Amino acid sequence: MYVKREAQDALLKWYSQNGRFSLPWRQTSEIYHIYISEIMLQQTQVGRVEEHYYPLFLEKYPTIKDLANSSLDDLLATWSGLGYYSRARNLHKAAQICAKEGFPKSPKEFMKLPGIGKYTASAICSFALNQTISVVDTNIARVLKRLFALQDPKDATIWEYADSFLNHQNPKEHNLALMDLGSLICTPKEPKCQECPLEPFCKGKENPTLYTQSKKVKYESLELFLGLFIKDNKLALVKSKERLYHSLLTLPHTDPIEENFIGKFKHSYTKYRIDVYLYKIEECSQELIWYDIENLESAPISSLTKKALQFL
Repeated sequence: MYVKREAQDALLKWYSQNGRFSLPWRQTSEIYHIYISEIMLQQTQVGRVEEHYYPLFLEKYPTIKDLANSSLDDLLATWSGLGYYSRARNLHKAAQICAKEGFPKSPKEFMKLPGIGKYTASAICSFALNQTISVVDTNIARVLKRLFALQDPKDATIWEYADSFLNHQNPKEHNLALMDLGSLICTPKEPKCQECPLEPFCKGKENPTLYTQSKKVKYESLELFLGLFIKDNKLALVKSKERLYHSLLTLPHTDPIEENFIGKFKHSYTKYRIDVYLYKIEECSQELIWYDIENLESAPISSLTKKALQFL
């Protein structure tokens, strides 16, 4: 118990001097703001969220009711460039529930909302409601696996260790400290063990990468043949029904006709590595939505479509 308390104290001391206190969602206890930040931070770098998407999103949707009353197309347009658009669709559904019923008060209740898993539910309840519960994201899991020398543990095992190590006097600060430690010091490659406050207690410090070896991601190659159809300074778009960009406006698919070829580019999205080929077209059998070229910045389009529009 003494070692555990000593490690907790060392962690909090490090956090008081090195924590990322300037992050805007760290400077509020407003549950809506923290909720939005946690959804955005899924699969997205902190810097991109902090500098652009988070402030603009809250400016456009300052309350959960504003978000609930928005159209899905407007929300997808605001989300454009963040990727993983199922997050935006689930956020819209969840906002309509919370606007009527209020925010949940426990992780179990939060997990009933669309798109909310155990980590996000726990994070909101810890950071916004200051509840005495553990939080385990990718960074925290890496710290715990090295600290306790856990090789290929199941997720449930990592949560058990998180619970056992939780500082019940300062649970919120403890969770944030572990998160920052994993992001800044206990990194996936070349961890800065000499700067780590938990180094004296770390069972995996002799070979830290042994406990964080990740499986190689298998990427799927795709080819897309898309058409640029312009008439009266308007661009033809279609509402995607495909899983990749469901509900977003995309360029219509077309047959690859060599004499109409405009150019090609590469694009990465989740597990896909995509080669995109663009062609000029003057007719299309798909149901078209015509969009003024000058207003395309406010359209619900993906970053892939934005890349394609550079050929205009």
